[in-house]
Amino acid sequence: MKKNDKKWYASWFDSPFYHILYKDRDHNEAEQFMSNLTEYLNVPENGKILDLACGKGRHAVYLNAIGYDVIGADLSENSISHAKQFENNTLHFKVHNMCEPFGETFDAVFNLFTSFGYFENEADNLATIKAIKANLNDSGFGVIDFMNTDYVIENLVNEDVKTVDGIDFLQQRRVENGYIIKDISFSFEGEDYQFQERVKAFSLSDFKALFEQAGVYLLDVFGDYKLSKFDKSTSQRLVMIFK
Repeated sequence: MKKNDKKWYASWFDSPFYHILYKDRDHNEAEQFMSNLTEYLNVPENGKILDLACGKGRHAVYLNAIGYDVIGADLSENSISHAKQFENNTLHFKVHNMCEPFGETFDAVFNLFTSFGYFENEADNLATIKAIKANLNDSGFGVIDFMNTDYVIENLVNEDVKTVDGIDFLQQRRVENGYIIKDISFSFEGEDYQFQERVKAFSLSDFKALFEQAGVYLLDVFGDYKLSKFDKSTSQRLVMIFK
């Protein structure tokens, strides 16, 4: 069985199988979220946005299409290599570790679709929020779009099989030592593969504690991509706006 010893997010996000498994993500929903968010934040015309942990760039490409100067940054070299085909004068993609300040300031920094809480070293979570703060200009806003862990844990499906492009992905989920863990196993062309996703089960109160340590101020909390009020029991997302 092929099992990569790199940090899980470095190996899994760089794998072509990651993009196969999640190819059915709702692009219309993502685009509507970006429109709602930029309107709510009143990001200035031609404003600068950093899409932090941008993956293959689906949010960044749309943000650029609606008029913003966007940089997409991600640790995955393969994802950035793919995203670079979309570059233009106001859209660029760079390999970057989100724990570290980017070296520029922006009108908004977005960390979207549960791209937080991966780190084995707890200090890296705080370092990431501090880096986002350093990346904001005086009037800029930070946004973290995370899962609502209370809802996820309450509705956790222990095991299922998802078939995509003829590949049967066995997904096994559990909560262990403060992490929501998903083991993914499948066979392809005679080889067996196994990957794991591990995300820290941060609650809103956990984020508030991190924000306080980082010296940032939580301004708004929403529970979905329509920016509805957050409800701990029923909201699927935890969207936090801070500065």
